[in-house]
Amino acid sequence: MDHCHVETDSEDELPSNWEERVSANGFVHYVNVAKNHIQLNHPRTNKMKRVPLDLPYNWKKRVDENNKVTYYNELENRETSTDPRLAFSQEFSNDKLRQRFDSSTKAVSILYGKNLTGHVALITGSSSGIGYETAKSLSNFGCEIIFACRNEKLTMEKMKELEQENSRAKLNFIQVDLTNLKSCKTFCDKVKTQYQHINYLILNAGVFGLPYSMTSDNLETTFQVCHLSHFYITQQLSSMLNENSRVIVVSSESHRFANLPAMPLTKEILNPPPSKYWSMLQYNNVKLCNILFAMELAKRWQSKGVSVFAVHPGNLVSTNLSRNWWFYKLLFAAVKPFTKNLQQAASTTIYCSVADELKGISGLYFNNCYICQSSKLSLNENLATDLWNISNEIINEILQKT
Repeated sequence: MDHCHVETDSEDELPSNWEERVSANGFVHYVNVAKNHIQLNHPRTNKMKRVPLDLPYNWKKRVDENNKVTYYNELENRETSTDPRLAFSQEFSNDKLRQRFDSSTKAVSILYGKNLTGHVALITGSSSGIGYETAKSLSNFGCEIIFACRNEKLTMEKMKELEQENSRAKLNFIQVDLTNLKSCKTFCDKVKTQYQHINYLILNAGVFGLPYSMTSDNLETTFQVCHLSHFYITQQLSSMLNENSRVIVVSSESHRFANLPAMPLTKEILNPPPSKYWSMLQYNNVKLCNILFAMELAKRWQSKGVSVFAVHPGNLVSTNLSRNWWFYKLLFAAVKPFTKNLQQAASTTIYCSVADELKGISGLYFNNCYICQSSKLSLNENLATDLWNISNEIINEILQKT
């Protein structure tokens, strides 16, 4: 079997433990196999490359039952783990990723000129706030919206509002209760029955400032609603996502104030008892979970070609997220003149959903419609893997009881 790294004197030579690979959309990415780290820029030159989308003549791609990819040359009867297109890679400019929008940009400005007819967006928590503004913006440009919400009455009222503004809007309500995994399973089954694919899976729903409470699955509510149920739904809908799909995980800059330990991560830390619960800290921790999940998902779904991004919509945006305690209501109201409006708050989610320059790119965190460096803890790949494994364990335990 050939190896990806060849010793040369070129500045393009990869450092030890690095390999060069290709995404489904032709972008070269670099993997540090020792640290299990992936990046788009060459570790020495910091340049970016892309290759032709098609394999050279006589080459075939093979994927085994463990999703291991190899390439076979039929003429030479030779197999290799190195993508043969790498021999034809070309550098491309980073200009495409230069900042085109900022904190003042409205979602409608990003969508201007787009035609999303035939596209489907599934948005959790889309009956109010930023989720509703995201749904409204996408639907006004032809996108069909699946409203994934708990409150049927409120959601139907909001859908009626949109239909009155835009008679051509394609809207569908499928009920889901994020505090109950059985409801999430039923929801996903209905989605798979009614749709062939999803272009934009937008994991937007969340709760904030809750006094300690437990869900019907006996989990702390903030953890299940903001992370675990979204994690489960994404896995359940994986067959509906492909190289034309994007997963947008709505996180927050508050993830920087999380206190999850780098190692070892435990179920009790993620799902704390009342004696160790503080609403603000738990919110910070689950927002960190959102980014860790997005980064791990991007890595695991690299071969699928699905783009995965985590986003921060804005600080203390005036939504009903603050409804659970009078202090937060007062705080959000006080800062409202200095924060983003809903159109501005929805813009980063919209940008990561539809921006052409992000095609083939994955595993990044965005703020104000541009790449942002998330916290050091959010880049801990061992922590992300632990979170993934523990999340699966918790889900399996719950489902085995039902």
